[in-house]
Amino acid sequence: MNAPELSPSSSPRPIRALPDQLISQIAAGEVVERPSAVVKELLENALDAGATQINVRLEEGGVKRIAITDNGRGIPPEQMPLALARHATSKIASLDDLENVGTLGFRGEALASIASVASVTLTSRTADAAHAWEIVGSHQGTVAPSSGAYGTTVDVQDLYFNTPARRKFLKSEQTEFGHCAEVVRRIALARPDVAFTLSHNGRTIDHWNVTEMAKRSAHILGDSFAEARLPIDESAGPLRLHGYTGLPTASKARADGQFFYVNGRFVRDKVLVHAVKAAYQDVLHGDRFPSYVLSLDLDPALVDVNVHPSKIEVRFRDSRAVHQFVFHAVQRALAQTSATAHGSAPSPLPAADSLETTPWRGEQTSFGALLKPDYTPTFSPSPFAKPGDGNGAAANNAGGAAYSPHSAPRFDARTGGVAQSTARYGALFSGGSDSSDATRSYSPAGDYSRSDNLSSDSDRALPQASPFTVSPAAMAQEEFPLGFALAQLHGIYILAQNAKGLVLVDMHAAHERILYEQLKQALQSHVAGEAMQVQPLLIPVTFYADAIEVATVHEQQETLQALGFDIAALSPTTLAVRSVPVLLKNADAQTLARDVLRDVREFGGSRLLIERQNELLGTLACHTAVRANRILSVQEMNALLRQMESTERADQCNHGRPTWVQVEIGALDKLFLRGQ
Repeated sequence: MNAPELSPSSSPRPIRALPDQLISQIAAGEVVERPSAVVKELLENALDAGATQINVRLEEGGVKRIAITDNGRGIPPEQMPLALARHATSKIASLDDLENVGTLGFRGEALASIASVASVTLTSRTADAAHAWEIVGSHQGTVAPSSGAYGTTVDVQDLYFNTPARRKFLKSEQTEFGHCAEVVRRIALARPDVAFTLSHNGRTIDHWNVTEMAKRSAHILGDSFAEARLPIDESAGPLRLHGYTGLPTASKARADGQFFYVNGRFVRDKVLVHAVKAAYQDVLHGDRFPSYVLSLDLDPALVDVNVHPSKIEVRFRDSRAVHQFVFHAVQRALAQTSATAHGSAPSPLPAADSLETTPWRGEQTSFGALLKPDYTPTFSPSPFAKPGDGNGAAANNAGGAAYSPHSAPRFDARTGGVAQSTARYGALFSGGSDSSDATRSYSPAGDYSRSDNLSSDSDRALPQASPFTVSPAAMAQEEFPLGFALAQLHGIYILAQNAKGLVLVDMHAAHERILYEQLKQALQSHVAGEAMQVQPLLIPVTFYADAIEVATVHEQQETLQALGFDIAALSPTTLAVRSVPVLLKNADAQTLARDVLRDVREFGGSRLLIERQNELLGTLACHTAVRANRILSVQEMNALLRQMESTERADQCNHGRPTWVQVEIGALDKLFLRGQ
């Protein structure tokens, strides 16, 4: 297309300085996007002034009026004209101040930009003043005596009255109010030490008293978040992360419950979002979003907040360190379980108290003093059997799916895992597809070929059910928060009793999580201290690369080699992939290299390897876990409960499904109208 031609009648315009009013209106296009942007700027100024009580009044969604009153320090009358002038501020005075910004606002153009597109009245009174002072319009206005309490009131009316074209882009009154209310919620979440009141068209919408973060977040995000959250408070050097992150079971279909703050400022940062998302990958389905309220505190010199006029984006000096710190902090919080969230997870049972017999033989086992002496293990077959089956077949054919030693792996009650399932998993990294140990332990069909994995027909004969009782002393011990097994329901759920009431466990999901964590630990132990196993390419894969990708290869060569990649620059525009990790040998080398270079550039490392590893181990755990309609003895069920209590992230399987729920005795009483 050709460039547009100038009209013959038009003549070149000379270069000239723009008038201040037009300059402010241009700045307003960036700062005052809509009424909510005005609310944000004025609230940040109020907090910077030390306010502990802020009142926000809106009319017609903020288009007609935005009035914000605070009880902060106030502005002396001689400085009030400067408050409305462009690039006038008390928050920075030098480049050193700009590189160590400790306030929410600092540009000194918000009030001037707002005054250029709306009618502004500024009223303020300092603690030593006899009365308040007022200025109307712009910095050229006259300061006059007024009435008012200590603090400042900024009254903005008729937004965009002198720029009608801009006003046409605004949405409905309710939509604009919704955006304003969201801004107030975000800031109120970050500052529970400040009281906020929000009213619209003369009606109070929200009021939050000074409180603590736990109550403020529950008040704003609702009881559903308050009942399904985990606290975080970790520090490492100059970094501190604190707040609450939601349980995976309380995830949402939209990412509207995510609030992240850096030094008290609400931000949307891809490094932080990616770090939290990576921490949830083991416990959350891919199309679900967690809820969280997290605050990152660090030295202001380590973060640049002067990236965008809206100040909602930041840039970290060491994004890799920040990413890793946030990732590990959130991951450690999620490693807790609901059963052990208020203390450390119990250690696995000592050898003397573990279940030491082969579970198929039904031999007597001991829980030490926890079980009565007359306890004998029992099976709980499903009552739904096919007609004509014998006792053993009826139990194993519940729901129409027969069990045989060739169709499901054996559950090892001593470890809560599958027999031989933690054999050498180094083959996943070394590329040894014909490793005899790995082949004996697992096959894609779930078939175990070693003779000691098979049971005889007499082994599978089910004993008659016998009573299962637990002493009151054992039930009262919080050492076993998931309680003790009572029965099995439809071959799918384990029913257990604890001090609170009834515990329901999805045995496949629970066992899947246990195996998944065991496999990860086994694999990590195998490769600990060893270099990444790589697969050299017979013919290097070359591809066109831009200047940034080539620079990343030169600057991050050591990191790439540690990740198992040999990528070389053949020319200023060509890269060659010479080797890749064995784990990813079947992936497209060019796409893989581009993804890894992007991750290394943005986050200082690559999550591809971990995600691929976890995907393989998750598939293995899913195929290996005990299946539905697999009849477990009570001792096997108890072994599973004990292993859940000592397994990280045991509240969800690696697909994000819950593994157990608690039904308290009070809820059961209501069902049967007891006490009414």
